[in-house]
Amino acid sequence: MKILSTYTGDFLSLFYPRLCYACQKALVGGEECLCSFCHYHLPQTHLHKERENSVSRILWGRIDVETATALFYFQKGGKVQKLIHQFKYKGKRDIGLYLGKLLGNQLRESPLWEPVDVIVPVPMHRKKQHQRGYNQSEIFAQGISEALKKPLLRNKLVKVDKTDTQTRKTRFRRWENVESVFRVNDPEAFRGKNILLVDDVITTGSTLEACASQIKEVKGTRLWIATIAFTT
Repeated sequence: MKILSTYTGDFLSLFYPRLCYACQKALVGGEECLCSFCHYHLPQTHLHKERENSVSRILWGRIDVETATALFYFQKGGKVQKLIHQFKYKGKRDIGLYLGKLLGNQLRESPLWEPVDVIVPVPMHRKKQHQRGYNQSEIFAQGISEALKKPLLRNKLVKVDKTDTQTRKTRFRRWENVESVFRVNDPEAFRGKNILLVDDVITTGSTLEACASQIKEVKGTRLWIATIAFTT
């Protein structure tokens, strides 16, 4: 049956080729979402190995965080932007799961991330999530959860008000836009936990700061942060 499935897949690929989401070249056997070249040559940060790094420094003085990381460096017009665009706006959910597992496997190798108990995605307002059909941060977090074998806590941190898009806002305006829109609706699920907070992209860190401020109000919480990419 496995051989038959392989042949069937090869036959279908002649008419409906699977393409790399980053470069649009045809994928070959064993490749998933990314071709081997993009898998190894996209600008990965490997910042998960360092407690103090470019991502964690964005949050210094704003969030009491153990450490933070991003899988990729984000460059405007680059392959990472194309990848995230397809994930967020073109319905390509498999990208998020793939990237989550990729980062999760890296985190599993670093003792800095070993204490993590649970994984929490940055929430999306229910109306926006209904329009898009999914929360991209939750899908990315699910991939990390599967790789780390740590529980994913859905709907424990919620967004209670719809905000304007963060694009082109200054850092202060971004903070104003998200300052009071997040809420922990089940503090007991967080109490005393080491929490990995997950988002898609970190720019100024305003959204993560707003979420973290609510989480840190729960007694005994410690915080780690991971994203798909961050802008340099």
